[in-house]
Amino acid sequence: MKDFSRLCIHTMTNKPWSLRQCVENYSNAGIKGISIWRNVLEGRDLKEAKKLLDDSPLEVVSLVRGGFFPSVEKKRRLNAIEDNLRAISQASILGAPLLVLVCGSDSNQSLDKSREQIREGILKILPYAMSAGVKLAIEPLHPMYSADRSAVNTLAQANKMTEEINSEFVGVAVDVYHLWWDAGLHDDIMRCGQNRKLFAFHVCDWNVLTGDFLNDRGLMGDGCINIPEIRSWVEEAGFKGFNEVEIFSEKYWKIDQFEYLEKIKNAYINFT
Repeated sequence: MKDFSRLCIHTMTNKPWSLRQCVENYSNAGIKGISIWRNVLEGRDLKEAKKLLDDSPLEVVSLVRGGFFPSVEKKRRLNAIEDNLRAISQASILGAPLLVLVCGSDSNQSLDKSREQIREGILKILPYAMSAGVKLAIEPLHPMYSADRSAVNTLAQANKMTEEINSEFVGVAVDVYHLWWDAGLHDDIMRCGQNRKLFAFHVCDWNVLTGDFLNDRGLMGDGCINIPEIRSWVEEAGFKGFNEVEIFSEKYWKIDQFEYLEKIKNAYINFT
């Protein structure tokens, strides 16, 4: 029997679908978890969205995304704090226990300065997150994004930051797309697990002949990442949460999304 009990899908994976379509179609397909991207909440009454989720068998795994703290401009940094506070409020209303942070970077300053502003930003929103019961997951991004999307580019850097902040509410999201290349990944996953900071695990694949570094991620089995090995590492580290499928793909967004959903289920069973 195929086991989908730990399969979660990010709404962005099926970008053409609305929140309602994702909830209904994931539920009907026997999928157990959903991670909600904030774009599908735009213009929606959050209480109605909460009822939609409550009436489904899906577990809300996380809200995506907060972050983008660094900037040379003080006003932008303050706006980022306000946006992250809104995101925490949204997560709390929807019953999402986790907010994933894409931490941000500013190419007009050093990476060290951006990392300092990321730490400062997390510390500023942490009291509200704690009061709302929403944990924060730092997601390290591949170094190709270091200029504009994240100055946190390795799991070692994310571990160091969580250890400095030293709160049970701040941990890490491990995404194979961003970290598969790192020779120290196994040891850093073990370190993360020992500190009880491994909050989320995201899967997709790296297309060898990728056409776009943002929107040409592969379905599991399309590319070169040894996903089962990395999954075994996170489980060795004590992780018992969902395996979250997060795929940005112009190719897959263009095909029939019901066909795509079946491909996701098959790839999850065979290549995750």
